[in-house]
Amino acid sequence: MTAAGGPVVHVRRQVRIVNARLVFAMPKGGKERDIPLAPSMAEHLRHYPARPVALPWKDPSGKSVAAPLMFTSREHQAMNRNYINTFLWKPSLKAASIPATRENGYHSLRHYFASALLANGVDIRALAQYLGHPDPGYTLRVYSHLMPDADDRMRRAVDAVMSGSDGPAAALEVVR
Repeated sequence: MTAAGGPVVHVRRQVRIVNARLVFAMPKGGKERDIPLAPSMAEHLRHYPARPVALPWKDPSGKSVAAPLMFTSREHQAMNRNYINTFLWKPSLKAASIPATRENGYHSLRHYFASALLANGVDIRALAQYLGHPDPGYTLRVYSHLMPDADDRMRRAVDAVMSGSDGPAAALEVVR
């Protein structure tokens, strides 16, 4: 779980529903990936470690394989979208007095994650990799409306260069 530069999460599989049964399958886009793990999340995992869960690989009738999952049910089993929606997400929306509409669906957490990364300066190529998108252009089309205001970012960038805090040399390095 640790790589050069800090801890990472190795995304090697996902839980899918096949013929009404849970199975392990390749992650979104059929691509494994590594995602940097923030220190706060690494600390959380020290207190709540990943738990081994056994599921068949791709085919519900296949042989079970065990793998550690970061998120499991209270019974320490794999969760699927139905479980999350029924027992976690919708009760949370209700407790927060937020209507359980399609716009407020569980998938909105993914959009929140993307918008938080964009707002904090993560570039679109890295975000595409973290989300498992096939290319940054796709990510840009889906999430461009969440990007911080370009006009204000441009003003801050020019002011930083002109004030010397970024320095002209840094700006020239970008151009080369």
